[in-house]
Amino acid sequence: MTRPLVAVILLLVTVSCQKPVKPGDPLPGLARAERDRFDRGKVVFDSVFTPETGLGPLFNATGCGECHENPAGGRGDEVEVHATAFHAPVCDPLAQEGGPVIQQHTTPALKQALGIDQEPFPPSATGRAMRTSPVIFGRGLLDLVPDSVLLAYADPDDRNHDGVTGRPNRFVDGRIGRFGRKAFVPNLREFNAGAFAAEMSVTSPEQPTEETIGGKPIPPGVDPAPDPEISQQTLDLTDDFVRFLAPPTPLKLGKDGEHGRELFSQIGCATCHIPTLRTGYSPVPALSNQAFSAYTDLLLHDMGADLADICLGLASPTDFRTEPLLDLRGAEHFLHDGRATTLEQAIELHGGEGSGARDRFKALSAADRAALVAFLKSL
Repeated sequence: MTRPLVAVILLLVTVSCQKPVKPGDPLPGLARAERDRFDRGKVVFDSVFTPETGLGPLFNATGCGECHENPAGGRGDEVEVHATAFHAPVCDPLAQEGGPVIQQHTTPALKQALGIDQEPFPPSATGRAMRTSPVIFGRGLLDLVPDSVLLAYADPDDRNHDGVTGRPNRFVDGRIGRFGRKAFVPNLREFNAGAFAAEMSVTSPEQPTEETIGGKPIPPGVDPAPDPEISQQTLDLTDDFVRFLAPPTPLKLGKDGEHGRELFSQIGCATCHIPTLRTGYSPVPALSNQAFSAYTDLLLHDMGADLADICLGLASPTDFRTEPLLDLRGAEHFLHDGRATTLEQAIELHGGEGSGARDRFKALSAADRAALVAFLKSL
């Protein structure tokens, strides 16, 4: 029996003794004060911003909950646009032209001033990416997996000759990245503050400067709210809400699902989608030294030319972070851009380092493929 399979069985035995966690629930075991911050943070997460309270003048959404919904923290149906320029081996995020996130909406004041409905697409871009809104359950746990664990899973030279060469991305200052489809942002705190700025153009004490309009300054008079547009307390509460969102408990498996879980490991899916990770120390006991369902190694993998789009940091256009397989039972679209409408399609679109597991999946009998999909639909 392989180590990933043993780990996931032990985790399932542990969680089977606890009350099941539903999508959108807080982590079990939060102290009363922590649960209060989770509840207060959810109010901010669900709030709707207006130009008078900080929205825009460019934006993708009017609030966190517009994209992460059903329930709060879940996935949405929005698809946004990213752009970068890749001149190997250098990746340019095109910040001087409004990249990498290209906002798709404008406030009425900006439209009146410039006559535009969205941010101009950067003329220097060599790649365009479409991005769906993923679930953000379990992100506080992923934030606390020690860097040493991720590095232990990395195999950039493929020393075991399995065709899988995971490696970490790194932020501009050299820190290991783990958040975002390209694993560029090092920690959850920065990712959450960045989402306010990039998705809603809402400034905070941690990101107090408005983004440009395609690299050009914001016209006078179109942004009525003074910077920073939310307080440190508001940012802190939102961060706590996201940090304390729990990964949902997998559904109980039948015989086919149990067989599918074994196949998941046997054909190599668990090489990248590692079923169980463990956090390091946290002053919050509910987050500290916790084993949890992750189904990711948070590393970059070359997924082949057919999925390629943009670069980011050390990630080339073909490199993507292993997606955490959480709340798949609620998904209707799959992969980073939502191009797959079934789990079978998502698996069959794996290329590059994922091609071995893909080919072994395609070689299974129809009954075995169905069993593996039944397992995935339990997550």
